[in-house]
Amino acid sequence: MFDAAVRAADPRHCLAPALPPPPKGRTVVVGAGKAAAAMAAALEAHWPGPLSGVVITRYGHAVPTRQIQVLEAAHPVPDAKGVQATARLLACLEGLTADDLVICLLSGGGSALLTAPPPGVSLADKRAVASALLRSGAPISQINCVRKHLSLVKGGRLRRAAGPARFVTLAISDVPGDEPGLIASGPTVGGDSTSTEARAILDRYGIAVSPAMHGWLRDPASELPALADEPEAFRLIATSLLSLRAAADVAGRLGYQPIILGDAIEGEARDVAREHAGLARALAAGLGGGAQPCVLISGGETTVTVSGSGRGGRNTEYLLALGVALNGAPGIHALAADTDGVDGVEDNAGAVLGPLSLSRAAEAGVSAVACLADNDAYRCFAAVDGLVFTGPTRTNVNDFRAIIVSPEPWA
Repeated sequence: MFDAAVRAADPRHCLAPALPPPPKGRTVVVGAGKAAAAMAAALEAHWPGPLSGVVITRYGHAVPTRQIQVLEAAHPVPDAKGVQATARLLACLEGLTADDLVICLLSGGGSALLTAPPPGVSLADKRAVASALLRSGAPISQINCVRKHLSLVKGGRLRRAAGPARFVTLAISDVPGDEPGLIASGPTVGGDSTSTEARAILDRYGIAVSPAMHGWLRDPASELPALADEPEAFRLIATSLLSLRAAADVAGRLGYQPIILGDAIEGEARDVAREHAGLARALAAGLGGGAQPCVLISGGETTVTVSGSGRGGRNTEYLLALGVALNGAPGIHALAADTDGVDGVEDNAGAVLGPLSLSRAAEAGVSAVACLADNDAYRCFAAVDGLVFTGPTRTNVNDFRAIIVSPEPWA
C-alpha cells in the first residue's frame, strides 16, 4: 500500500498530462522541493523544445538532468547553499518578456530550500527561527505564515520576479487541504496573511527574534504582494488523497476493506495515534471469526512538540504512541511513514508495528513508554528491526498511515 501511494505521486507518471503548450519565446524552469529534481527530469522527458533554468532540492535527492540545473541545499533548516541556489534561481527570471514561459515546479520542502533573507536579516536569524518553529508543535500553516513574511521569494514574490512572462506552477502537495499558498510557502501565490499575524504566531510559541527581524516584520515591505488572478496558472499534479486512493485500491485487491479516514489529519502525533488506536480496537471488537479484515488509511501532517532528547520523526513517534495505546492488542498491525522517504531529519521513512513489537523491545531492554516520553521512537523500533528505510523517494505527499485490523490474531 505504501509503495502504491508513493508511485501515484511519482513525477514520471503524473507530470506530463499537466504540461502547458510551448510559448513563442523561451521556456525557463524554476522550482524547489524534495521532488524538484525528479519533476525536472520528467519535464525534460516530455517537453518538445529547449529548456533552461534552476531547481533546488534537498541533499541526496538530485537526479541527472540534461538542460535544467539541479542544485542541492539543506532541509528542514536552511543553509548557505540554499541562499546561493535561490539567488541563481532568481537570476534565471531576469529580462523575460510576454513571449516567454516560466514553469515552476513545487513540492514539499520548498519552504526551506528557497532561502532569500530580507535586508538586515541574517541566515543565522532565519535558521534560529526555523529550528524553534519546527520544535514548537505549530501546524504547518502557521510555520509557513512566518516563513512567508521573513523572505524575499515566498508568498508570491517568486511570481512577481518573472515580470510579464506567462507563468505556470506544477505542484505536488504535501500540505493538509492542498492549499496553494501553503505548498512551499506559496512562492507563486499572492498574499493571504499579514506581518501582524506572523508576529502573533512567534509570540504564541514564545519564539524570540533578532532586532533586525523584529524591525523587518514591522516594515510595510514585509507584507505579501497582491497578484493578478491567472486562470489555470496553478496545477496540482499529485495530492495525498490521490495516493491514499491508490493504496485503498491495493488493499481492496488483497481482500481488505479500505477505510480512508482523511487526507488532511493534523494534530499532535501521539494524540492522533491514541484516537486511531481507539478506533482500531472498536473495529477489532466488532469483527467476528471469518469477517473481512479492514485497513484504516490516512494522510496529512501531524506535529511533534519536542521536549525530550531522543530520535524519531513524527511518523515514527505516531506509531510508537499507537503501539503504547494498543498495548499488544491482537490482530492489529500498522505502518506509518513519510512518502518522501525521510521522517523528519532521520534516515528512516517510518516504521512498522505488530502486536508483539513493544514486548520484544522490552525483552531487549528498551521501554516503549520511556522512549515516547523522550521523543525516542527511533531507538524503540530499531531494537526490533521495525524501522522502514526507503531512501529518498523524490516525491512528497506527506504522511502515510495504514492500520490493518484482522479478526484472526497474527503472531
